[in-house]
Amino acid sequence: MSEFPVRIVKLEPLRVASVHGFGPSPENEAWRKLVAWAKPKGYLDDQEHHRIFGFNNPDPSPGSPNYGYEFWMVVGPEVQPEAGVEIKDFPGGLYAVARCDVQGDPWRTIPAAWKKLVQWRENSQYQCASHQWLEEHLETEGMPEGDFDLDLYLPIAA
Repeated sequence: MSEFPVRIVKLEPLRVASVHGFGPSPENEAWRKLVAWAKPKGYLDDQEHHRIFGFNNPDPSPGSPNYGYEFWMVVGPEVQPEAGVEIKDFPGGLYAVARCDVQGDPWRTIPAAWKKLVQWRENSQYQCASHQWLEEHLETEGMPEGDFDLDLYLPIAA
């Protein structure tokens, strides 16, 4: 089996702007909302200070093509809620983090990487934790359908 590099990260508390999509392709819907809100403000040009995270919300259900996806963008204290954009405070937590180089079919690549990360945790000294699973969107040029990079954040407890 090839090496699967995992690093342990303590994600500090974050203040985020949140947008949500729901349906058979909620990532696309949520991404359009985030871009429409963040691009005019210049936030997409400064991902060092405006990191982007996402996750399923709600998860897919058997027998339904619909599920939700929520994007979070890290923002400062000056940012206020707007129509379709909530402001949330996330307490952070301890994570096992692995890179996912998304090429081709993201609906195959991303779940396969999550599976490897969960298997890594099952064979590690770490326990499951209940804080939010996250995907940090590192390279947004090809999103949401195309080649891009994610860091997968699996919640763990020591």
